[in-house]
Amino acid sequence: MKERLEQMKCRVRDREHKSLRQDVKLDICEECEAEELSWPRRMARITEKMCEAERPVILPDEQIVFTRTVKGVPGAPMPKDVQARLDAEGKRTGWGAGNICCDWGMPLSQGLLGRREVAERTRHRLANDADAVEFLDAAIQTIDAVLGLVARYAEEARKQGRDDLVAILEQVPARPPRTFHQALQSHRFMHAAVWMSGSVHVGLGRLDQYMWPYLKADLDAGRLTTEQAEELLAEFFIGLNKDTDLYPGVQQGDNGQSLMLGGVTREGNDAVNPLTWMVLRVSHDVNMIDPKINLRVNRNTDIDLLTEAARLTRRGLGFPQYANDEVVIPGLAAHGYDLEDARDYTVAACWEFIIPGRGMDAPGAGAMSFPAATDKAIREGLAAGDTFEQILERTRLNIRQQVQAHVNRWKRSTVGVPAPYYSVLMTDCLEQGRDVTDGGAKYYNHGIHGAGSSNAVDALAAVKKFVFTEQSVAPDELLRALAANFENDEPLRQKLFNEGPKLGNDDSVNSLLTVLFDLFAEACEEIQDNGRGGIVRAGTGTAMYYIWLAKKPEEGDMAEPGVGATADGRHAGDFFSSSLAPSPGVKVRGPISILQAFSNIDYQRVCNGGPITMELSDTVFRDEEAVRKVAMLVRTFAMLGCQQLQLNTLNVKVLQDAKQHPERHRDLIVRVWGWSGYFCELDEPYQDHIIARHSFAL
Repeated sequence: MKERLEQMKCRVRDREHKSLRQDVKLDICEECEAEELSWPRRMARITEKMCEAERPVILPDEQIVFTRTVKGVPGAPMPKDVQARLDAEGKRTGWGAGNICCDWGMPLSQGLLGRREVAERTRHRLANDADAVEFLDAAIQTIDAVLGLVARYAEEARKQGRDDLVAILEQVPARPPRTFHQALQSHRFMHAAVWMSGSVHVGLGRLDQYMWPYLKADLDAGRLTTEQAEELLAEFFIGLNKDTDLYPGVQQGDNGQSLMLGGVTREGNDAVNPLTWMVLRVSHDVNMIDPKINLRVNRNTDIDLLTEAARLTRRGLGFPQYANDEVVIPGLAAHGYDLEDARDYTVAACWEFIIPGRGMDAPGAGAMSFPAATDKAIREGLAAGDTFEQILERTRLNIRQQVQAHVNRWKRSTVGVPAPYYSVLMTDCLEQGRDVTDGGAKYYNHGIHGAGSSNAVDALAAVKKFVFTEQSVAPDELLRALAANFENDEPLRQKLFNEGPKLGNDDSVNSLLTVLFDLFAEACEEIQDNGRGGIVRAGTGTAMYYIWLAKKPEEGDMAEPGVGATADGRHAGDFFSSSLAPSPGVKVRGPISILQAFSNIDYQRVCNGGPITMELSDTVFRDEEAVRKVAMLVRTFAMLGCQQLQLNTLNVKVLQDAKQHPERHRDLIVRVWGWSGYFCELDEPYQDHIIARHSFAL
């Protein structure tokens, strides 16, 4: 990168912009109550007050502007009439508009003034629908608030003599951009305003699709060179890293700023374009945690493109994450998504598959704990003298019970928090006069993570081998050891862990994995209505549940059940595998065996997403030929029919040193689960788990 951008990146990493933040306390509760504002109007007031409180900041070397100067986002109390209705119905507030993705190409092409015109036309058409009018007025209020903020930025640019920025800010985001530069600037404001409206995990969608027309026009007209375009894109990416400490998540970096590349168009044509390649190159050079990159592939994806992606993997950022179109698209279509929408998929915060602009899915609405389901079945089944098949039947019932418990909780949470500004950026909300959380979207499905599958399968396989086939371990012996957390049974624990069949090394264990996910899919398919008129999608991810679900039952404070010691030789409290990966500490034959183990899952039934996760030693990337071999591994992933893949690379000695001497490794980036963060900013349990994962890198 040029020196200007390197200096900008250093300032962002040093968080110099934090000195620009004002200590502003925005409390709108009293005024909302005094004015008796409706719920949509209260949420619009948040956007309005946040935009009004922002102080325009334009640094001398910036070409794309916006810096948050207000730290927090105020809350708005629920109107008393809504609260009374919920209380009477025994329900509670459900979801907000987060972990979804806008139809970014649409507001770019129309401009916010164009969206305002749409709202006004719909308001005229639905003048007799009081709810629609109230929502549309709130949406218009948010548009005006954002445009007011941009106008103040234009005035600041004028004061500084920045005529170049004045011309841009007078065009966008009010009107459609005319250039790639204007499109990036428009996106920066529209995207930031979603965060400022109280939404979280705001995805960036298929950036190489909606931004390519602007870049292509510039390149064709000779207004921009490739080098100049890359410089603008790099600045846009650096800007996305400015306020990551303000974005809520389980850990810093868990903010959902993910984008998708490649794949096919809504018509089914190849969607890879020069911007696809440019994003990979620029992300490699910027080398920061945001945006998180995803790449859609198939068995025929250009090996040179996969090699470019592997060079990015070599950086150690934990991305790109890969999604296999040949598996994902049919899976979504099988779950009721229109084929054109399925082809247009992107990812939510981590990996869950969603439709930009059209989906208000809740793809990460909880986790089904495979270890809890199997452990309960094993303990109760052995105590009752069950056969192994009867233990599997108990497992089926336990999985079904967990899924049903999730659905019952959702059905008590049937009111969504209005999101008038987010709705402005969605495909049909203004056109219908309906908020995205209240009927304005096309899809309202739920997704459940299927967590800890490898540990659960290994436990079942150990019981099958040692208790039933060999009869070398008595049922009461195993039950006593599990109850005591192997306190006086270390030889037995070592036997279970070291001699038991393991996923990725044994075909019989691999087939048990298929059985478990079929049972999970069956339980989800039984649900006809998730409480929002949608379905329930089974998934293969874990998110943070690989830690949360590992709590002992008496320690758990989650709706999902905790679990103690397990029959795979795991101590109580030890973490589970993250998404689709061998159990922690298990040695497998190699990466192909891992891919083969997970390739037999029926992804048309299990379509919510969740990657096969492999830890690669940094020695794998010793030269360009080795990098190309990693690209071939990704192609093998697609050819085997797997769904999603993430490759992480790091040196365990570097990780250990970073824990002891964080001052030496400020910029060390790691993949945590579906997101990447700075290692030294993570809580210790996450650091320890990452070190443990990399200790068994391939």
